[in-house]
Order: sequence, then structure tokens, then C-alpha cells
Amino acid sequence: MSMSELAPTLPPALQTGQPLEGELAELIVAALNLEVPAGQIDPEARLYGEGLGLDSIDILEIALVVSKQYGVQLRADDAANTQIFRSLRHLAAYVAAHRTK
Repeated sequence: MSMSELAPTLPPALQTGQPLEGELAELIVAALNLEVPAGQIDPEARLYGEGLGLDSIDILEIALVVSKQYGVQLRADDAANTQIFRSLRHLAAYVAAHRTK
């Protein structure tokens, strides 16, 4: 299914494949010293567990660098974290909606 087929059901920030996705992919690769090139991270793939294969420590590290880079506060006890960190695309949408920098 293409993004244009999904567009009517997705929030606006998820519809366009924002450049922010690329920035976040680069940030994640650098912060976690991943061997996968940022451009090869599927924006729809799960970040945690299957998909990119990150663990809870990796997610905490991402939250820290996202907070420093974009001024977005991500709390460990936030019930929305499962959705926020569902994929690179979801993380980018959240950052776009909440960034202060």
C-alpha cells in the first residue's frame, strides 16, 4: 500500500515523508553507532524489538538525543511511548508536532 493510499487516514505529518524522518534516522544511527545506513531505515519499520531491533536502553538514548536536538521532552512513563516509538515515521510526526527548536 502506498503513502497516497494511506494519506486519508494518516495525520498530516505522516502523509508527506517529511525530511525530518531523514534527520531523525541520521541522529539515531549516530547516537547508537548503528551499522545500518540512515537511508536504509524503513520509516514504517518498528523501532523497538522486531524491525530495527532496538531495545529499551536504545529507546532511552534516542529520547535523550531527540530532547537535546529538538527540545521535545519524552518521558519514560508516558503511556504514548508505544505509539511514539512505533516507527521512525511516528517518531518524526511526534517531534514535528512538539518540537521547540
